[in-house]
Amino acid sequence: MPQPPYYEVDVPIRNTETPARIGVHVFTGWADSRAAAVQAAHAAYDAARTAAEAGREIPHGRADGWCCCGYRPGWELDWSAATAGPWRSPYSWLNSTAYEL
Repeated sequence: MPQPPYYEVDVPIRNTETPARIGVHVFTGWADSRAAAVQAAHAAYDAARTAAEAGREIPHGRADGWCCCGYRPGWELDWSAATAGPWRSPYSWLNSTAYEL
């Protein structure tokens, strides 16, 4: 059975102490649909937040690829504004023959 598509979920974030500080938290992993990707990203974030707030290590290594590498208190994610789509490498614009990394 082929693996489902690899998605990117972009979630707007803002700092609760300084609301002018904004950004985007990016999640990636396999999912069958955009809705499933957002749901999986949200579940990974919730697991990371729960672990961090309890003083435990953030879980990694889920079979579907979704996880958080860290948790930053004081930042609020706007899940209602999350977007999802096929993941594209941020380096896809590079031509390896013309640029050296």
